[in-house]
Amino acid sequence: MNRAATMMNAHETDILHDRRIALGVTGGIAAFKVAGLVTALRKRGAQVRVIMTEAATWFVTPTSFATLSGNEVGLEMFGGTLRDELQHVHMQDFAEVLLIAPATADIIGKIAHGLADDLLSTTVMALTCPVVLAPAMNVHMWQNPIVQRNVAMLRELGYGFVMPEAGRLASGAEGEGRLAGTDFLLAAVERALQGALPRYDLQGKTIVVSAGPTREPLDPVRFVSNRSTGRMGYALAAEAERRGAEVILISGPTELPAPPGVDVRPVTTNAEMKQAVLAAMPNASAFVSAAAPADYRPAQVHDRKIKKGEKLVLDLEQTDDILLAVGEQARPSVLVGFAAETGDAVAQARPKLARKNLDVLVVNDVAEAGSGFGVDTNRVTILRRDGSESALPLMSKHAVAAAILDEIAPLIS
Repeated sequence: MNRAATMMNAHETDILHDRRIALGVTGGIAAFKVAGLVTALRKRGAQVRVIMTEAATWFVTPTSFATLSGNEVGLEMFGGTLRDELQHVHMQDFAEVLLIAPATADIIGKIAHGLADDLLSTTVMALTCPVVLAPAMNVHMWQNPIVQRNVAMLRELGYGFVMPEAGRLASGAEGEGRLAGTDFLLAAVERALQGALPRYDLQGKTIVVSAGPTREPLDPVRFVSNRSTGRMGYALAAEAERRGAEVILISGPTELPAPPGVDVRPVTTNAEMKQAVLAAMPNASAFVSAAAPADYRPAQVHDRKIKKGEKLVLDLEQTDDILLAVGEQARPSVLVGFAAETGDAVAQARPKLARKNLDVLVVNDVAEAGSGFGVDTNRVTILRRDGSESALPLMSKHAVAAAILDEIAPLIS
C-alpha cells in the first residue's frame, strides 16, 4: 500500500471523519480561540456548523467562522441570511454533538432555567444529542454561587463540561476562568461522539505518569534513545489533573511544556526514571507507564568524545524493566502499561499483561499512519486483566487519555 492510500485509510478510521459537529460561540473574549478548534475539526474531516450569539459577533466576525467552517453561520432566529425559520429544529437533523465554547455565565444560566430567547439557546432546547459546555469568564463570575449552582444543575441533567483553566485572565486577574485549551475541547467532542462526557472523578487520588524517552549516554555528546516525544504521557497527566487528581509526571527529555498544575520530575536515563518512579509509589493510587525507556544502554560509557574515524564496536546491555519492578516492589492499586508494537500488535503485547501484573495494557501499532511517534493522534486497543479488550478509533491523544482514565478510575481504591 502506498503512502497516499495509507494516509487515506487512517483518515477514514478517524472518529471525527465525516462527523457532524455543531459549535455554539457566545460573547466572551475567548471567542477568538475557537477559530483554531474549527480548523482542527475540519482538518480531521469533520463537518462543522457554527451558531453565534449577537454578543459573540463583537469579538469575532461571522465571516471568519463561515470561512473556516465552510458553512453559513447561524445568527438570528428569524429573517437571517439562512432563510430558515426552523433552523433550531433542523439542527437536530445535523448535529451529533453540540459544543458551546466559550460558554458565558449568561448562556449557562439560560440553559439551566430553560430559557430560549435567541437562536443558540433555542437550539439547545431542541437538541437531543450530547451538549458540552466550555465556560470562560472572569474568576469572580466563575466563582459566583449562582453560576456554580447552575453548573451543578446542568451536570446533574447530563450536560458535559470542560472546566476552565487557571491563569492570567483578560482583566489582568489571576485565577480560574480561562477557556480550556484546544486539545481539551477537541477531546471533549471526540468523547461525546463515543457517548462519554467530560468527568471530574479523580479528586483525592494521586496518579503517577511516566512519559517520554530516556537517553543512555555513550560519550559526553552521544546517547542511545528512541523516537518517543512524550505526547501521550503528557496528555494523560494533563487529563488526570483536570479530573481532580494530584499528578506526578516522571518525564524523560522532551520539548513539551509542563502541563499546568502537574508536578513534573525530569529524568534522563532509565536508571534515573526507575529511581524517580519507585520514589513516587508510596502515595500513588495508580501508575500509568506511558514512557518509552530505552531497553538497552551502552555497556561502556566513554569519558571523552569518541573521535570520528576511531574504530567503534557498540556493545549494549539491557536496562531494568521499570514497570516490572513497580509491579514486584511497590505496586499501587492500579497499574497500567503501554506496548508500542509493529505488525500484529495485540498478539505480541498480550503476554505482557500477565507477565508484568497489569490491570490494563494499552497497545498501539507505531507503524500505522496517525498512531506512531511524533503525531497528535493515536489508535489503541485496551487489554484488561479479565481477558476482555476494546479497540478505540483513531482519536487525539487527549481523547485517548480520557478514555484510559475512564477505564481505570473505577478500579482505583
